[in-house]
Amino acid sequence: MKPETLNFLLLIAVYSLALIGVGLAVSRYVRSAGDFFVAGRRLSSPLIFTTFLAANIGAGSTVGATGLGYALGLSAWWWVGSAGIGSLLLALFIGPRIYRLSRRYNFYTVGDYLEHRYSPAVRGLFAGVLWLGSLAILAGQLIAVAWILNAVAGIPKPLGCAIGGGVVTAYFAAGGLFSAAWVNVIQLTVKMLGFLIAVPWALAVAGGWHAVALKVAGQQGGLGAGAEAYLGFTGIGLRGILGYAVILIPSFIVSPGLIQKLYGARDEQAVRRGVGWQAAALLAYAFLPAILGITARAALPALPNREMALPAALQQLLPSWLGALLLAAVFSAEVSASDAILFMLSTSVAKDFYQRFINPAADDGTLLVATRWTALGAGLAGIAAAILLPSVIAALTIFYGLLAVALFVPLLAGLYFAQPTARAALATMVVSLAAAAVAHIVTHGAGWSVLTPYAVGILAGAVVMALASSNYWRRLFGGRSLGTCV
Repeated sequence: MKPETLNFLLLIAVYSLALIGVGLAVSRYVRSAGDFFVAGRRLSSPLIFTTFLAANIGAGSTVGATGLGYALGLSAWWWVGSAGIGSLLLALFIGPRIYRLSRRYNFYTVGDYLEHRYSPAVRGLFAGVLWLGSLAILAGQLIAVAWILNAVAGIPKPLGCAIGGGVVTAYFAAGGLFSAAWVNVIQLTVKMLGFLIAVPWALAVAGGWHAVALKVAGQQGGLGAGAEAYLGFTGIGLRGILGYAVILIPSFIVSPGLIQKLYGARDEQAVRRGVGWQAAALLAYAFLPAILGITARAALPALPNREMALPAALQQLLPSWLGALLLAAVFSAEVSASDAILFMLSTSVAKDFYQRFINPAADDGTLLVATRWTALGAGLAGIAAAILLPSVIAALTIFYGLLAVALFVPLLAGLYFAQPTARAALATMVVSLAAAAVAHIVTHGAGWSVLTPYAVGILAGAVVMALASSNYWRRLFGGRSLGTCV
């Protein structure tokens, strides 16, 4: 084994043990389900900022986004940038509103809100969709960990997935959101330090931006339309931009994992500031993986798998010490994003299913134990899914698509309008998912013009919600309206 490979593995081992150690140390202060689910509602603005940004800079925004930059150029910004736009809307509008509800009614999960606003049936249907999508995105994070370990040390994908899944499950199952929030401070520091040093360094090694632009232009057949599109901010075109925006902006507004994190804020100001700061940081960060992908394309034009662009660039364009630092940063990014997904999945299974339908009499201590065991089981299921799914972007697209289609319209309609009923919400969710599935099958995933299958699903759901909430159709649908929850 090469010395640099051994050094990297030792660094990852020490770093992983440090994360687990911090998680276990903080877990001593987790004495109730409220501590595990919402950190006792005592997270400050800086902790909200770090735990949000650490969750949002994961596999999709490192390995996946660099791969998109390698293939598509600067317009890969829209993958992470759309997430930043969604986060900004969450900070300014939806977040403070639903936070007030969480304090008033002691919500732990998004399922708590859906049942309060609509019915147990809406909660149950959404929980099922969430579990499927969450397993897919957890798998995506673990696949990214596996690619890193495979590129550096030749570790097989199944073992790499198991290593990543084991680390995140160990510290999260101990302390939930409270442990994750403090571990995320370390993770965010490592990943941002690594990227802020590595991107300009890789550019300098490749000869600077002008030299990189000339190289990729030559690969595109000269300084023509192909090169202009590759190096342009809107090179993927309106359809491509809307394709990312439709999936990612709604998802980062209504993501249960993010909403449940903001439930942990100590006050409404912490929500606005913490989530807003991280939205601004995410919008700026979105350029880094895109530029790194372009740089990798200029220097390494023949990679067989675009998702290997990041690890290949780190190994071949950077000195070994810096490559090891950034590889550790990427490992940190995938692990921190994984704990956010594990948080969303395990808390939903424990609260929305176990306590609501299996053991309604479960007390606080029983719920805490059940959630920890659920986290262990969800971690193992995520490892299995990661071994089976082919790529990071494929896994993340499944999650973001399901989430946006199923939840976006019912959650926002329930927050802002009094008319929507439980039956209207159920009909909206079913029609949205069915319309997206039909559009995907009929068009083989292409959609119609700028209307992707996910956009079709959201629009169909909006129409159903509007009709079902009108005076005439409300009488037909029946059910009670709880009014807006503000």
